[in-house]
Amino acid sequence: MTAPASGSAAPAPVAPAASARPRRSLREWLTGNPVTLKELRGRMRGARAFIVLIIYLLSLSVFVTLLYTLYINSNSGGYYGGSTLPDRQVLGKFVFGSVVGTELLLMCFICPAFTVGAMSGERERQTMDLLRTTLLRARTLVVGKLASALAFAALLLVAALPLQSLAFLLGGVAPEEVVIANVLLLSTAFVYCAAGVYASSIMRRTLGATILTYGFVLLDTLGLPIALMPVAALSSGLSYGVFLGPPPLWIQGVLLYTAGVLISTNPLATAVATEVVLISDQTLFTFSVPLSDVLGHTVNAPLVSPWLPWTLFSVLLGVLLILLSVAVIRRGER
Repeated sequence: MTAPASGSAAPAPVAPAASARPRRSLREWLTGNPVTLKELRGRMRGARAFIVLIIYLLSLSVFVTLLYTLYINSNSGGYYGGSTLPDRQVLGKFVFGSVVGTELLLMCFICPAFTVGAMSGERERQTMDLLRTTLLRARTLVVGKLASALAFAALLLVAALPLQSLAFLLGGVAPEEVVIANVLLLSTAFVYCAAGVYASSIMRRTLGATILTYGFVLLDTLGLPIALMPVAALSSGLSYGVFLGPPPLWIQGVLLYTAGVLISTNPLATAVATEVVLISDQTLFTFSVPLSDVLGHTVNAPLVSPWLPWTLFSVLLGVLLILLSVAVIRRGER
């Protein structure tokens, strides 16, 4: 064997190929944030989470059973007796609508409770200063608190899926409706959890954050009828008091789109309007409403199904509230 000649350069080591960054699973993403990990452990170790889950499922079951019984008893022959059996598809839609509507109502008032003490609770326990001295960024803190609340809200939705699946035994419910219903529920949980985080960021006490958050929830869910009253009164007054018939097309269009905007910013009204559009127009995305005036002019006003603008509205508003919460925490650090 011959030795290499002196002065010859040694071969350069081959650099390993740059490996692509591996994708993290959902579990790794949740546990990668120490705030999320700490909040999830604290939330699930105690009995409070299981009590909330049991009360949530019991409320759903009792309410749906009650509505199912009322629906069956309202038919003269009952479900199995007599010759006039109720339509199974109608019954399936009724059960599914009852479950989703009850879930949506509970989400509106349960989800804010998960986050109203996210920041104000740290101040009350005098641990906020300790968190500020760590290497945690304000964004990590806010997102961690929000992610833990959304994870528990998602657990509530998954636990209620067997109740939603009862509608498939009766028929009349398509898989697209289930997907849209859960998108509506998740977007509602997201925006109301984000509202709780923001209120907790700007308030010193949890009580004040609770009042502010639930004031926003009540304004968003129950303020729609109050906002629609002037629109309905104006439409009726223009029709019978001024024009003695349908008003001009542009006025009808303004009133129609105003009502559409108000409906699309309310989760309960969005759910009802989406189901009405689905039943009447058999569409999940776009539809049109015919308008006509006293002169016989007719036009089709294009609209989108309310669940689309509500999802966009809730996501944008939730992201805005998160950014504002991060800004408040950063200002407090300075």
